[in-house]
Amino acid sequence: MKRVIVAITGASGAVYGIRALELLRRIADVETHAILTSSAHRTIAHETTHSVEDVRALADHLYHPRDIGAAVSSGSFRTAGMLVAPCSVKTLSGIANSYNDELVVRAADVCLKERRRVVLLLRETPLHAGHIDLMARATANGAIVMPPVPAFYALPQSIDDIVDQTVGRALELLDVVVPGIKRWDGSSVVPDET
Repeated sequence: MKRVIVAITGASGAVYGIRALELLRRIADVETHAILTSSAHRTIAHETTHSVEDVRALADHLYHPRDIGAAVSSGSFRTAGMLVAPCSVKTLSGIANSYNDELVVRAADVCLKERRRVVLLLRETPLHAGHIDLMARATANGAIVMPPVPAFYALPQSIDDIVDQTVGRALELLDVVVPGIKRWDGSSVVPDET
């Protein structure tokens, strides 16, 4: 059984974390461990039609964001890694600086020290120098910063298509293959430039 940690923070884009949990439920050999911050509750209510209870029910295991003693806070608890979707700048800052005052940052820090993958779907734009510095530091610590930028080569027809493609690619960074994700194969028609 592959264990994947999914954290949803208060940044805009709660749909990314929700969709990750939905997609992971379809994969038989994956066990999900979720953390929803208190700010995520507000964003879920504002941006989606899901209730917080519905989102909690998608996870196999749910942890309180202040429970520093949770299973996912220990390196001896083996996981495939962690997806923070969406990732707020506050969470990015905590991960970049190893400021482990809450479980999301502690779980990410544990994954990084154990050399497990941590994928951050950073939701902020535009960026100032401080944000860029935090992304560089988190990357130097081993995290993968992946802003949820649409992949238009997949020819999305809806917002759901964009979300699924982004989440699928993020999960593949944790070695979880999601069926149906479109990949560039180089076979598109190139227009004649004459």
